[in-house]
Amino acid sequence: VATLGVIASIPGQTVGVSVFNDSLIEATGLSRLSVANAYLGGTVASGLLLPWGGTLLDRLGARRTGVGACIGLAITLVALSNVDRLAGEGASWVVYFILLAGLFFCLRFCGQGMLTMTSRTMLGRWFERRRGIAAGVSGLFAGYSFGIAPQVLNLWIEGDSWRTAWQQMALIVGLGMGTIVFLFFRDDPESCGLRMDGRDAPKDTDAPEPVEENKTRAEAMKTLGFWVVTLALTFQALIITGFTFHIVDLGAKVGLTRQEAVAVFFPIAIISTATGLIGGYLADKLRVRTLVLIMMCAQALGIFSAVTLQENDPGLILGLGVSGGLFGPIATVAFPRFFGRL
Repeated sequence: VATLGVIASIPGQTVGVSVFNDSLIEATGLSRLSVANAYLGGTVASGLLLPWGGTLLDRLGARRTGVGACIGLAITLVALSNVDRLAGEGASWVVYFILLAGLFFCLRFCGQGMLTMTSRTMLGRWFERRRGIAAGVSGLFAGYSFGIAPQVLNLWIEGDSWRTAWQQMALIVGLGMGTIVFLFFRDDPESCGLRMDGRDAPKDTDAPEPVEENKTRAEAMKTLGFWVVTLALTFQALIITGFTFHIVDLGAKVGLTRQEAVAVFFPIAIISTATGLIGGYLADKLRVRTLVLIMMCAQALGIFSAVTLQENDPGLILGLGVSGGLFGPIATVAFPRFFGRL
């Protein structure tokens, strides 16, 4: 269910927004740069509010926070599908820009922020010795879903309309995922009378119960490890967000059709899916810094290849596939391993 939570956040992720860019530009009359800047403003504001969101998660628990995120994401999707109608006839570009930035803030905060954070945090709290492989299996499904999302959403839009696509997604996320979260999200195994890694009793394990060193947020932020992992994940998110958000326009500049441009994510998803599973397994065996180094080298390869975007470019596919596949296991494993589950 944690994996389903991450997948359900796709409408709030850049892979879920990028294919709607042309529709938003046409509906609002804004330039591509203005839409991108509205997205930037909403994303930055969302990021600045996430530390408070993390505190809220600790206070309210995964179930209540997850349900709230699903409902908030659904409402935002409905509002986005009517963004031109909400602005009113004859609205100026300033009104459109402010409205779009506000809706992007809600979209990013509820989807990419709270729903993803709640799901990954819960997954990390349920495992100790098998945390890496659990994250890898989760990444197997989430990575593939993220990879094929642009193509699926593009077909969804072409089959009906961009408004209907967002409204139907709102129903799926709000009612469908919201119900799943309410029924099945739990903070940790102890709250269900279980033990980490599925052990029923101490006699069932051949190793002593792990002793965690739980640090506070302030203590964690004073360590080098916190900032190394955070900055590595930050650069990965920065590059992938920019590349994904502008993929249709980037493809057009090198002669690719809309369908050909979004199709680049399918082979990336294959590599990402395999890497996520392998990376999750290795996360239980290797030091986190080794995985971070591999992710950054792969990211560099992907960036260099993206300069000359082509269909089925091996450097682009390998680079972005490997770096994207390692993102999930590192994000899930590193922080509870370094700083404890509390």
